[in-house]
This record gives sequence, C-alpha cells and structure tokens, in this order.
Amino acid sequence: MQFHYALVDDLLTREEFERRVEEKMEQCGNLVDEVTAAMLVVQDCGRHHVKVKDLSGKSTLFCFFAKVIERSEPREFERTDGEKGLVNSLILGDETGQVRSIFWDEKAHASREIDTGEVLEVIGKHAGKGKNEITVLALRKAACEIHCQSTVEAYLSPPTRKDLAVQLLARGETRSISRRDGSSGEMIEAMVGEGDEVTRLVCWIPELLEGIPDNTPLRITGALEKIRPRGKEYRIDEKSTLERGEDDIPVRFSPLARVTENNTFSVKERVKSLQQARAFTSRDGRSSHVRNLILTDGVSDLPVVLWGDHALQPLITGDEIALFQGSGRTGRSGERELHAGGGSMIRVIPSEEGEEIEIAGTSIVTLGGTFLDNGSERYLVTGSLPHGREVRARGIRSGKRIALISFTEEPRDPEEIRKKAEELICSLSSSDTFTLHGRQPI
Repeated sequence: MQFHYALVDDLLTREEFERRVEEKMEQCGNLVDEVTAAMLVVQDCGRHHVKVKDLSGKSTLFCFFAKVIERSEPREFERTDGEKGLVNSLILGDETGQVRSIFWDEKAHASREIDTGEVLEVIGKHAGKGKNEITVLALRKAACEIHCQSTVEAYLSPPTRKDLAVQLLARGETRSISRRDGSSGEMIEAMVGEGDEVTRLVCWIPELLEGIPDNTPLRITGALEKIRPRGKEYRIDEKSTLERGEDDIPVRFSPLARVTENNTFSVKERVKSLQQARAFTSRDGRSSHVRNLILTDGVSDLPVVLWGDHALQPLITGDEIALFQGSGRTGRSGERELHAGGGSMIRVIPSEEGEEIEIAGTSIVTLGGTFLDNGSERYLVTGSLPHGREVRARGIRSGKRIALISFTEEPRDPEEIRKKAEELICSLSSSDTFTLHGRQPI
C-alpha cells in the first residue's frame, strides 16, 4: 500500500489515506482486498493515471499509459563500488507529450522484451531534477491504443556535434559536481552569443575556459548541441577544442518591449528601482532568496524577479546590467515579467573608468551587498567591511561602486554619537506619525 500512497502523498496524510482505504473496503462489502481498495482511493483523488504532460506534478510517484516511440539496447556500467550495473532508456509518449523513461538493472534487462509501438502502463518517479525523465519502478504491457506522433521530440534526441564561432559574454567560476553514477567532476557555465542568439555553454573541461575574459571571440570545434525545452545548450567535452578568435562577433540583446511569456530572453538595460532580497523556504524545504527590481530602457519598464544566488548579487539603482537567458512569464496581476533562476546569468556593465579615492563613512552590510555611507553619498563596496563600523577606505571608484583596496577602522567620537542621538530624539518627538515595526533583518 506504500506504493499506492506515494501517488497521492502531496494530497493526503498517511493516516487519512489508510482511513479512506478502510472505508472503501467497507463500502465494497469487504469483497476487495487492501491493494484494490488503495487503487480505488488513488483513482478517487484523480491520480490513478495522468497524461505525460502532467508528469511534472508534485506527487512522489506517477502512473500513466504511454506508447513506446523509440527504444535502445541496455548498456553496462561500473558503479563506484566496483559492481556492474545495467541501464537503458525508452522514449514514451502520448497525445500530450513525450518523456524519457529510465530502466535500471533487472528492469533494464527486461526492457529487451519491449518493442516500438507497444503501449505500457508505467509507475515511476522523477529521475533527479529533470522533468523530462522518469525512473521506471513497475510496468506492464497494456491492451489499449494511443495515437501520437512517431518521431522523437528534439529535446529528447541525443546531442549533435558542430563547430561554433561565438562571442564569450559571461563566464562563471569552476565548480564541483556529483554525477548520477556517484563520481565527481568539475565544470564551468558560460553564456555565448552570435547575432540575436544567446546560448548557455557548459564546459566539462574547465581549463579550456579558465583565464579567458568576458567579451572574447571563441572558435569551438566539436561542441555538443543539445536541444532543451527552454532552448538549446552547448556542451564542451574531451572531444572538443577551443581557441580564441580574431574578430569580435556582434550580439544583439532583446528590447524590453519584446519580452513575452513562455520564452527566454537576454536583455541589457538599467536598474530603475530594486527591493531588498527576501529569504524564503521552498516547497521541498530548501532555504533560498528572491528579489524584485525594475529595468528600464527610458521608454519601457519591465519587472524582473531574481531567484536564489542571483537575488544576492550586489546591485544598486542606476546599474546597467546584462541579464542572460531570463524566462518570460506573466505576473500575478497580469503584467509581463522576466525571471532569472537556474540557467540564467547576470553581469553588471562597468559604468566608467575608475579612479582611486579615499573615503570615510559607516559600513552597512545587507543581503543586497556591503555599502559605505559618508552621510551624503552611499557606495556599493566590492570587498569585505565590518558591519556598523566607522571606517576609512581606499579603493577604485566607478560611479556608485568602490572596489576596496584597504581600510582602517576609525575611532568613534563620543560627542558626535551624543549629537546624533539628540537629533534622532528630536526628530521622533516632532512627529506623531512614527510607528514601531520591530527589527528588520539586514
């Protein structure tokens, strides 16, 4: 019965599910067993079978009918503990879409008995984070018909190799990853462009990209082109080569007015206004952040929502930013929005040549960055300062930003502190509109 409960565990508690199963058995005069009653409860919840397009739902398990569009032969691999394993994948589909189904070990061996065109009844779960892959837990051949296209969707087809001449627009840092087979590796994410196209690039050989600055033309041979639901993606592996090109390749960004729902866009405009980053807990229990801002081109404004680490990127009003591979959506009130999350990248465009300055003020550390306030101007600091201290900093100023070189803490003047306290008390007593809201996290 645990198997059946997993199909509706986002709708019912375990206790409620068991109660309904018992009621169902009583309603049937105890003529059905517990398993049959559990399946009837699942069906009452509308989860007995779903369409392929609904496999992105919230339940742990899914049950669905689908036709075999394409099959492959199982392949053997070696696990990290040295044991041999078997894996295979089939492309399954119905009239609403297609999904890649993953078979492991004994199920992969049994998949040899499945032919293209057959209809299967499958119970499975998501394979990792991907919504287009399902790990098969149980299946049987079904005596029903499904009418759908017989060719594999592009986003489920294997990647193809091609040669590229592109402009490197932005490059991330090298980071470690864990593969599905338990092994580890390193990779770099980047954004490259050509003409009106901006594409995500994943480099599995980090040393090929390390040390290459943004806005550098690249010539890449043997890059893997993978089509995904939100657009294509390039991958560089051990069979690829990369070298710097000679001539810059022009890249055109999308106007704000052309951002629409259900597509990806790369824009380069100024920050008109922005809010503080807010912490929240996602549905799967992870801690994350979100931040809202508005971009403007002087004529059109566009609300932007930054998710995860993007929400913590230091930004100030007036910054010109390049936002790569944002997702166009419709907001709660019906307005157009651009969302930056996984697969997106943000870069601040330097406003002017920097000059070295020395400035004294109060350091303020927030979720949105570290600031230095001298009483008349507030600067965003690239570097680390202690919160709430009076400091004298030396750095390179570019607009409202300071790249910190060094700093020293300034001793507090007791007389100045007393004067500021008196000014604050006077300002509070002269107005009756002050409302205490409590402490705010910074």
